[in-house]
Amino acid sequence: MSEGVQAEGTPARSAEGAGAGNGRRARVVLVDDHRMFRTGVQAEIGRTDLTGVEVVGEAADVDQAVAVITATRPEVVLLDVHLPGGGGVEVLRRCAPLMGAVENPVRFLALSVSDAAEDVIGVIRGGARGYVTKTITGTDLVDSIFRVQEGDAVFSPRLAGFVLDAFASTDAPPVDEDLDRLTQREREVLRLIARGYAYKEIAKQLFISVKTVESHVSAVLRKLQLSNRHELTRWATARRLV
Repeated sequence: MSEGVQAEGTPARSAEGAGAGNGRRARVVLVDDHRMFRTGVQAEIGRTDLTGVEVVGEAADVDQAVAVITATRPEVVLLDVHLPGGGGVEVLRRCAPLMGAVENPVRFLALSVSDAAEDVIGVIRGGARGYVTKTITGTDLVDSIFRVQEGDAVFSPRLAGFVLDAFASTDAPPVDEDLDRLTQREREVLRLIARGYAYKEIAKQLFISVKTVESHVSAVLRKLQLSNRHELTRWATARRLV
C-alpha cells in the first residue's frame, strides 16, 4: 500500500464508492493531534454520499477525544496512538464503558504513523479492534472502518504478527521501569533517533520543531542516565524498540 493516507500531508488515493455503493453507513470520530492530517482524512473519507462514512467529530488530545466520543457516540473512532494528555491508551481506558455497551458499542481502530510492537500491543490490550498505519489507502481505510464496525479485527499485514506473538504467550510482558519513565512522545523520538534519523528528519515526521526534538532528546538522556545518542541507540536496540 504505497499510496493513500500519508503520515504527512493529505490522502492521495480516492475512497469513492468504498462503502456507499454497498449501502453501508458509519459515523466516525477522528482523533489525531495533527490538524492537517485530520483535514486530509476528512476530505478523503468524509464524503458520505460516496464513501458511506460520516465524520461526526474531531479531537486533538485525550480530553477532547473523550468529550467528543461521549457526546456523539460514533460507531467507529479512528484513534492516533500518541496524543497529548496520555495517548491513545488513555482514551481507551476512559471510554471503556462505551466500548462495553451491550447496544451500539463504540469501536476503536488505531490509525498511527508508528509501527512499533509496543504501540500496537498497547492499544489492542486497551480494547482497540484493529491497528493500521498511515500509509493505508483511502479505499482500504474506509473498508477497515466498516469491518471494525461489524466487529472484525483489522491490522496492517506486518502488524498482525505482533498481536499474535503477544497473545500467544500466557506470560505477562515484563515491566520496564526505565521505559515507563518516558512519555509517549519521548518514546517516539527515542525510536527515530535509534533508527538513525537526523533531528530535522524527526521534526518533519512528527510535525514538531527541531528545538522541540532537541528538548525531547535531552529529557530522554536525562531520564535514562545516558550520555549521547550512541548510548541511546544501544539502549533501544537491546530492548528491541528499533
